[in-house]
Amino acid sequence: MNIPSQFLLSNLLKLNARCSNGIDHGIGTTAWMYPPVHRLLGWASRPSKLSLKRSVWRLDQIKAITDKDLFVKGVPAESDQATINRFPTLLEASLLSKQSEKIANIADLVFDTKTGNIIYYLVARSNPKLPGTSRWRFDLDKIIDQQPGCVFSTLETLDELPLVKSSIKEDFLKRSKEIRENVLEFSNIANERLEGWLDENQFDNPINTNDNWVDDYSNNRINDDEYYNSSDYERSKNVFNNGEDPWI
Repeated sequence: MNIPSQFLLSNLLKLNARCSNGIDHGIGTTAWMYPPVHRLLGWASRPSKLSLKRSVWRLDQIKAITDKDLFVKGVPAESDQATINRFPTLLEASLLSKQSEKIANIADLVFDTKTGNIIYYLVARSNPKLPGTSRWRFDLDKIIDQQPGCVFSTLETLDELPLVKSSIKEDFLKRSKEIRENVLEFSNIANERLEGWLDENQFDNPINTNDNWVDDYSNNRINDDEYYNSSDYERSKNVFNNGEDPWI
């Protein structure tokens, strides 16, 4: 099979390295890279689970790639895991923002299979070893400086990066945010239409003073005589004339 021009490192490490003699040298365990120039040089595989030996392959030894196997030419260099652990790498390094705050971890990378040049990194918010975690694309031009175990970037937050692979949690949060925004937009539109409808009715249907429901008291003058009884008035007058105190 033809070798793709670009390949994901995690997919490369899942394949069994098989030499021209048909010997299975096991799946990949560690990437061999040169961080100062962001280049992948090769990888190491484990021939046996019971052995501490590791087979180190160069990237230019790849002949073909299938769904399960990685066919290589030549023989590998023999090493051990303790030596391989001292290889410089940016994988699992902390990604720092402008304020030197940790915002993610470098989890994976995409490389050019001919030159080994790293095209971009993939970063994860949580532990990159956990399956199903989200991945964001982190381009090389956003790197300010790098040191063993950390990479300084021009980012303020992780949301500035494009999302390449989303987890179930990330999908749920994204959809919930979209639903909230849609509900808020619908509510604003409904309020605007209601206010417009009320304004139109106010100017189109002004209050008519000739309507029957408007009370008119112009002809209904209050007659004081109707509210006072003449006999009561005369009785009160006699009481005052007799010198009696009306409050006793």
